[in-house]
Amino acid sequence: MTDTFWNEVYGEKSESERSWSDEALDEVWIMVDELGLAHDEPIIDVGAGSARFLEGLLARGFTDLTALDLSDVALAEARKRLASSTSMSWIVRDVTLWEPTRQYALWRDRATFHFLTNESSQRQYRNVARRAIRSNGFLLLSTFALDGPTTCSGLEVQRWGTDEIAAFMHEDFSLLSSERRVHVTPWGSEQAFNTWLFERRA
Repeated sequence: MTDTFWNEVYGEKSESERSWSDEALDEVWIMVDELGLAHDEPIIDVGAGSARFLEGLLARGFTDLTALDLSDVALAEARKRLASSTSMSWIVRDVTLWEPTRQYALWRDRATFHFLTNESSQRQYRNVARRAIRSNGFLLLSTFALDGPTTCSGLEVQRWGTDEIAAFMHEDFSLLSSERRVHVTPWGSEQAFNTWLFERRA
């Protein structure tokens, strides 16, 4: 998974041509609303892409938002659309190599983690998340479910079930809830996703 690959994907495809484009975020908003975070709490979207999730948070009044993505083309698209916002910070970085300089109340990742298909990179991700999320902060993580696709954009992915992800995260994170949904791509294909809400252990 490289910045060159994702820059080409974002540069060559419009938002409606990307398989992950998704306007249906109802279950995510329910989870976020139930956390009761203050509007000035820091939130980061990992693998933010065109930052539609963060755009939704802006509309809800949140004022300290960070977008992290491997692709500078993706973030440039988002920055252009959200140019009037003073609430956004932008980080172009491979999350497994990122050194966070602050901590966040909420880390959201819709589909980055499942591209990490070896244990070393998965552990790096978990270690970065542990450092970046404050004690008793939250990790909102989504991946393809066990019956979901085996590839995305031509890349192999690792599918996760609730038992597997809970066991992998348990050293640093407590599982609070899980949701399953079927994402429908812009061209009508169905993709099974799991979404989990974890709390960072104190």
